[in-house]
Amino acid sequence: MTLNPLLPIMYEPIVRTALLEDLGRAGDITADAIVPADKQASLVLRARQPGVVAGLDIARCAFQLASPAIMLRAERPDGSVVAPGEIIATIEGPARGLLTGERTALNFLCHLSGVATATASLVSAAKGTRAQIVCTRKTTPGLRALEKYAVRAGGGGNHRFGLDDAILIKDNHIALAGDVSTAIERAKAHAGHLVKIEVEVDTLAQLEQVLALGVDAVLLDNMSVEELKQAVAMTGGRAITEASGRITAATAKAIAATGVDLISAGWITHSSAALDIGLDYLDLKRQAA
Repeated sequence: MTLNPLLPIMYEPIVRTALLEDLGRAGDITADAIVPADKQASLVLRARQPGVVAGLDIARCAFQLASPAIMLRAERPDGSVVAPGEIIATIEGPARGLLTGERTALNFLCHLSGVATATASLVSAAKGTRAQIVCTRKTTPGLRALEKYAVRAGGGGNHRFGLDDAILIKDNHIALAGDVSTAIERAKAHAGHLVKIEVEVDTLAQLEQVLALGVDAVLLDNMSVEELKQAVAMTGGRAITEASGRITAATAKAIAATGVDLISAGWITHSSAALDIGLDYLDLKRQAA
């Protein structure tokens, strides 16, 4: 699967806001006080633990907002699996700008690489089955496009991006509509010809009722492995099947083996651990000696 980069307009305002938050009212007074204005430097982004890289363009943006003269050359592009000690990118330019952009760049890069790494752990568990790992709307406010990109870098796919690109009928929608039949009827009357309808079900009895009404996809919420097997058999290809609910790398393999089409997990975006990546100074004079 080709990993298409995000357009700069999609992330530059986010990075600019983060960098402005760090610069405050006086700028980087530490770098300005200690580092000569004309000093150039070379640094490397280096993995300190195994994982999957995501967010190099966002890191580059942070550095170049600090100093447009900074150049970042990717050695291990987004989507690459890296080992501890491996160089991810080389960065060169004005030393002050490198230091000023460092924390903002690493905040994005480490977080997004953590999302990609978490996604890859589920993708690996589901390997050899038809199941695709997808994310949810449980994203960090303001970072949804970036985190969903990181999911793709980790080999996963994206669920809906917001409330406006698909209809997902959940338990509270059904409760407020009165019953599932009314909810689906209203959804079909409202949806355009390109809008798909998915319904969340908790039991096989609910699934049977929903399938009879005709929808595009069913979200099988917190079902056991045995229930998922039965649900896939009952659906018989009439709708896309999506398993969801407290899915981990340890449980994903068995869930994927049930034959579901999708496995969705919110934690890969909202609770994944940041990947430890460091920015190391290269003393070129010492290396030459």
